[in-house]
Amino acid sequence: MSVFETTLLVITALAGFSIVWSTLTLGISPMPSSKKARQAMLQLSEETSLGLGVDTTVQTQIGAIFELGSGWGSLLIPLAKMYPQRQVVGYELSFVPWLTSVLLIKMLGLKNVKVNRQNFLDADLSSAAVIFCYLFPAGMSALEKNLQSENRALEYLVSNNFSLSLYKPIKTIQLTDLYQSPVYLYKFK
Repeated sequence: MSVFETTLLVITALAGFSIVWSTLTLGISPMPSSKKARQAMLQLSEETSLGLGVDTTVQTQIGAIFELGSGWGSLLIPLAKMYPQRQVVGYELSFVPWLTSVLLIKMLGLKNVKVNRQNFLDADLSSAAVIFCYLFPAGMSALEKNLQSENRALEYLVSNNFSLSLYKPIKTIQLTDLYQSPVYLYKFK
């Protein structure tokens, strides 16, 4: 086996171990949203023009776009491209997906996006105008508690597959995938 092959094998094994470790530690694997779910989430982002647009009366930005559990950057990067005038902030704890998204962002030269390797529950979410997430039931419950306690500018939340229990969505898109997955849009203001 050549040095290159050995190095590639070691890197692959370490990446695999990192993903397994973070899956066991966090209780969920870094699963990207499906293409249909991303399209639905991007469609719903257009319906949140109040939260994502520029206030034309004063020509100032209204708040940031956050993605909680931004994973491999498959939604974060399209959001950053779609809204270049907005600050886009991702949170991801799993090392390999975080590193992948950071490298992709640098390669694409996106200046309006930042990915934090941090638990979003420990982060200051108060500047988020719109939050996107594809979490899991316990993550949604924890987020919901965080939203209740935090003084925030949040206007909208778009969630793939998992709903909030205390809030009613203003719109739900039922995907035409195998599981008939829902994508929810919540309005807070």
